[in-house]
Amino acid sequence: MTTQERGPEGYGPAAGSTEAQAQTQPAVGVQSYPCDACGATVEFSPGAGTLKCPYCGHERALAEVPRQVREHPIEELATLRDKPRALVLGEARAFLCPGCGARTETDDLSARCQFCATPLVADAEQTERVVPEAVVPFGLDRGAARDRLNSWTSSRWFAPSSLKKVTEAETFKGSYLPHWTYDAATTSHYQGQRGEHYYTTETYTATENGQQVTRTRQVRHTRWHHASGTVARAFDDILVAGTTHVKTAQLDKLTPWPLQEARPFQPEYLAGFQTVRYDVEPEQGLETAKQRMATTIEADCRADIGGDEQRVTSVDTRYDDVTYKLMLLPVWFLTYLHAGRSWQVMVNARTGEVIGDRPYSAAKITAAIAALVVLVAVIVAVVKLR
Repeated sequence: MTTQERGPEGYGPAAGSTEAQAQTQPAVGVQSYPCDACGATVEFSPGAGTLKCPYCGHERALAEVPRQVREHPIEELATLRDKPRALVLGEARAFLCPGCGARTETDDLSARCQFCATPLVADAEQTERVVPEAVVPFGLDRGAARDRLNSWTSSRWFAPSSLKKVTEAETFKGSYLPHWTYDAATTSHYQGQRGEHYYTTETYTATENGQQVTRTRQVRHTRWHHASGTVARAFDDILVAGTTHVKTAQLDKLTPWPLQEARPFQPEYLAGFQTVRYDVEPEQGLETAKQRMATTIEADCRADIGGDEQRVTSVDTRYDDVTYKLMLLPVWFLTYLHAGRSWQVMVNARTGEVIGDRPYSAAKITAAIAALVVLVAVIVAVVKLR
C-alpha cells in the first residue's frame, strides 16, 4: 500500500506535469470529526468505544445507527455498479485534508494526513462497489496491545535480547483489514466406499533363544462396500480475507474473531486508523469459502458412510441461500529490525492474540546445547560412580 503526499501550495509538482494535471481532478469525499470542546479532530478510542480528542481529552459517544448488521444475497452482486476507484493517477485516491488543505494520495479507506496528522476517512459510498456492512471495533488501545506484545516476547525461548527491547520507536500501527463472510445452505450427494475391518489368523516362524518356534498372529484386512448418500449442512460466517497485502496463513492464525461483537458500519470507527481497501472481489472470495466448506462437507460424508474406514470418490454440492457481507477487523501491526532484516508481528486488537515472525539467537541456542551436554556428562559420571 503506497501513500504519496501533496503538500500545501508551493510544495507540489511543477505546473503542467502529469501529477499536477492529476491534482485538477476532484478529490474523494473525506470525513473528519471536530472536537466539540477545542475544535481539533477527534478519533475513535479503543475500549471506550467513543470519539476522543487526543489534545484536550474530550470524549463524545458515537450516535447509534438505526439498523442491524445484515447479510446480502449473493445475487445482489450482479446489480451493483462498478464505481470509479481511481480519481487520480493509478489506483490511488486523493484525500483533501480539511485541516491543512494538503492532498494525500492513498489506496486506503482511511489514513492520517501526512502533514498535520488529521484522521481522514473516505466516503465509501462514493468509490466502493461493496460498502462495508459491519466492523469489529478496536478493543485494545496501543498500550494494551503493547502489553500483550511484551508478554509474547518474554515467552519466546532462544529469542535475541533485542526482541524483548522493542519500543515505541518501532513501527506500531493500527489497521482495519477487510474480510468477507459467507453463509450458505448446502446439500451434497456423494459416492464412496465403506471399509470394514476383519481379521485372519496367520502362522509364522520366529527364532527365540536360538530355537525355531511357531507362532500365530492376527492380521487385519479391510473389506470394501459401495456407499452413497446425501448430507446437508448450513454454514454461517465463513471468513475469507479480502486483502492480499497480508498472507492468508498469517491472518488465519489470528482467529477466532468475535464476529458476534460486530457493529453496523459507521465511518467514525475508522477515525485515527488505517483501513485497507479490499482487493479480493466477493466473487473470488466465495470460491475460497466453498473450498473451506468442502473440508467440512467431506467430513460429513465420511461420518455418514460409517464403517472403520471411508473413501470419498465424488461429492456434488448444491449451494442455496448464499449470502455475503464485507467486514472490517482490527489488527495492530508491529514491524521491527533485527540483523538487517524486517520482522512483523500482528496483534488481534479484539482478543489480544499475538502471532508473528521471530528471530533466533544462535548464541543462546549454542549455550543451551552446551549446558545440555554438560548435564548429560554429569549424569553419566554419577551413574558410573554407583
